Amino acid sequence: MRIQLPIVSVNNDSHHGGRAALTCRFRCGDACFHEVPNTTTNPYVGDVIADALSRRTVMRAAAVVTAATAVGASATAAAPEASAAESASATAATSTRHASRGARGLRFEPVAPNTADTVTVPDGYAQNVVIRWGEPILRGAPAFDPENQTAESQSKQFGYNNDFLALLPLPGERNRQILVANHEYTDEVLMFRGYDAANPTKQQVEVAWAAHGLTAVVVEGDRRSGKLTPVPRHPLNRRVTATSEFKVTGPAAGSDLLKTSADPTGTKVLGTLNNCSGGVTPWGTTLHGEENFNQYFANATRATDKRYGLGTGATERKWERFDKRFDVAQEPNEPHRFGFVVELDPYDPTAKPRKRTALGRFKHEGATVRLTDDGRPVVYSGDDERFDYFYKFIGSKRMKKGSSRAVREHNLSLLDEGTLYVAKLTGDSPAIEIDGSGKLPADGEFDGSGEWIPLATATAKGAVSHVEGMTADEVFVFTRLAGDKVGATKMDRPEDIEPNPHTGKVYVALTNNSNRGVGANAKADEANPRNANKHGQILELTERWNRADSKKFAWTLFLVAGDPSDPATYFAGFPKDDVSPISCPDNVAFDSYGNLWISTDGNALGNHDGLFGVATRGDRRGELKQFLTMPNGAETCGPVIQDRRVLVAVQHPGEIDGATAEKPLSAWPDGAGKINRPAVVAVWRKDGCDIGV
Repeated sequence: MRIQLPIVSVNNDSHHGGRAALTCRFRCGDACFHEVPNTTTNPYVGDVIADALSRRTVMRAAAVVTAATAVGASATAAAPEASAAESASATAATSTRHASRGARGLRFEPVAPNTADTVTVPDGYAQNVVIRWGEPILRGAPAFDPENQTAESQSKQFGYNNDFLALLPLPGERNRQILVANHEYTDEVLMFRGYDAANPTKQQVEVAWAAHGLTAVVVEGDRRSGKLTPVPRHPLNRRVTATSEFKVTGPAAGSDLLKTSADPTGTKVLGTLNNCSGGVTPWGTTLHGEENFNQYFANATRATDKRYGLGTGATERKWERFDKRFDVAQEPNEPHRFGFVVELDPYDPTAKPRKRTALGRFKHEGATVRLTDDGRPVVYSGDDERFDYFYKFIGSKRMKKGSSRAVREHNLSLLDEGTLYVAKLTGDSPAIEIDGSGKLPADGEFDGSGEWIPLATATAKGAVSHVEGMTADEVFVFTRLAGDKVGATKMDRPEDIEPNPHTGKVYVALTNNSNRGVGANAKADEANPRNANKHGQILELTERWNRADSKKFAWTLFLVAGDPSDPATYFAGFPKDDVSPISCPDNVAFDSYGNLWISTDGNALGNHDGLFGVATRGDRRGELKQFLTMPNGAETCGPVIQDRRVLVAVQHPGEIDGATAEKPLSAWPDGAGKINRPAVVAVWRKDGCDIGV
């Protein structure tokens, strides 16, 4: 497609590139500006470089040569019409060439990198905003009024900053599905006019509590298009917030480490926080990862708190002023009750969501499930932190088929018993050949083997630790420390992990880590030969015998992100003059053809984040094409890839340094001067045919 990117200097030491300061304040509590929580000396893994391709591929790969306009992501809102026109002009010449060819499911004209303040989709595709922050979904919910928002109204409306999305079938209701969404965090400065960060009001804090959490809402599809609209007041519609009651299950339930003055049993928790990505189980529930929960807790002093990134002073939002559970000095165990995977039953709005302690406590980006050959669940999850680990849980109970109450209750217990493992990767080249520059070792590629190291096993009769010096309770509550002790491999912000339903190969999105090789931080090794990783990469794991319950695996480089003209990028060996630029892979999903779809977070190339599709097999393996781009300041989340519809969550539009509710720096979605509202967008082909065929 020959789209060249201009050289743009972007400080990407933060999670999110050009929109760093505002995003990092509210998203993760400035995590990347603090000391790295993992100070162990374990071997470090991350940024596998593009030179992992064969020398023959290096010879044939060409530089990218055509220009596309790019302004830093921190720019103020541009006129959407002008920016969109520039993008259309930049891609018109390649329309015929790319729309008619490509891997099945990816036959569309790629969208050019751009900074348009809109959701830009390929030619021949249409879109609609499915649901926005504040839209009423429950009975008695008022219309959205940002000037008079209350906790009661927000608790009946769609929450803020939608992230993970799932669409589940709704038998018996034609053209309807259940949409489930995470609401990761709140941008108070963009939500409330006159917001004083030093002195938030009680009402503002309570609205923020109600805007966190989860939503289940029935949506209806238009029979003539891919358009989706919510069905208000449907009996399955539900809001779960930061004050909803959760049930704690699994081996740490009832542990002294989870008991508080409000819950001396250690089995009940109010709320879920910072839910990032997630997954859908084969038994019809959804999983939600509690990620940057550390930022909500004040006055932490213990070493275990530091390992999880908790701060010693006041928090950004000052919640501790209004509820003592957010003050670690008063409630030292409250943070131990967050950082788990939550399981929600969207088909039963009366059922309490459950926090699954057997999956471990860390900054879960999400959790995805596949079944073993004999029907036991295997759950993959990454710990989204610089130099942290990724994990696998192998359940010991088999899933039952059917829809009776007894079957459903059995399946709702599957994630409470089994063994939790952490990954350790080893390269197959001498360390002296890895100099940090990305130079290929003598064997011409970066690859190796790996093993899953057991941490603890939970059974119906109790739990057993496999980590010397730690009890089982400690392993499940302080899982990061368990990974440290067994020498797990340090990764560059492990995000979404997804097994390919067609091949069984597992793909790990590693977003970035510009601290690698800097100062006293861990240096390059074979799995990360490129220092100062700004753009991230995706690893491909092949479990031994392709069995989900294997304890060994092989790993190789699948994609190293960045500008294709940079020699330190790689697209599974596909010619680099024929792919889209990509930076900071985050959430991933698969379509029905086995193509991997990648959403980005924090594009360090100077363009807006987007959604990309890439073939994982066949002669077009590595062909990566951009499907859409985000408005100003927004991150691409979700995504859901159906045959005739793509869903994405447009998270934190307008989240740009200097933006406020009074001074929005994006006109999306409701026009200039209107308050920015995170929203879900559906995209479909205008001719009604399947996506990309």
